Amino acid sequence: MADDNCLISNDWVCGEYVRTRTQELTDATLQHVGITLASVAIGLLVAFPLALLARRWRAVAGPVLGMTTILYTIPSLAMFSLLVPVFGLSAAVVVTGLVLYSLTILVRNILTGLASVPQEAREAARGMGYGPLRLLFAVELPLAVPALMAGLRIATVSTVSLTTVGAIIGYGGLGNLIYEGMRSYFKAQVLTASVLCVVLAVTADLALLLVQRLLTPWARPKRRAKAAPKVRRTEKAVA
Repeated sequence: MADDNCLISNDWVCGEYVRTRTQELTDATLQHVGITLASVAIGLLVAFPLALLARRWRAVAGPVLGMTTILYTIPSLAMFSLLVPVFGLSAAVVVTGLVLYSLTILVRNILTGLASVPQEAREAARGMGYGPLRLLFAVELPLAVPALMAGLRIATVSTVSLTTVGAIIGYGGLGNLIYEGMRSYFKAQVLTASVLCVVLAVTADLALLLVQRLLTPWARPKRRAKAAPKVRRTEKAVA
């Protein structure tokens, strides 16, 4: 009875809302996760070659970094509005916008990671006969993982947040529920969807942190070896 009353009284915390809207919350969460994964994956695929071009030709670095920074400064509402005539009212609008926003973070972190690779490691690999591609994938990228993963974590958490703005065209995942709840002043819906967004962001960040630890075993703090127990030797008196 108390749970029913929380819906009637429009409380912020309402267990009955979660129980009766489980499918709606699940569908919104899955859409949110799908848009986030697609945006980050495509953003990484686009950012990687851009970063390599910027590193290979210094003249390209300035325009690439400048363009990605300009894209990041465009307000999300304006960005999605500009993309609607191209893609129509579809999830592609949200994914494309989020990909463009992720580039400034990903490109810069990839460049930073590659620049942090010690020159001695490159020279040693070349001395062993490594070609450019093998050097990149077998030496440089593994050593650049900490910076790469740092950028990926920031881009992912940012994308989880920005996905909610897609509610203006009906493809905002949990943002749809937040937007509808705000229009109708449905407190439980706004709070529940907002909390789920935070949970998604924290879960994604922790998952990527775990992946980073698995990919960089050398970066883990080494445990100090326990001191060997002292063995007392009993000297027998020789008669």
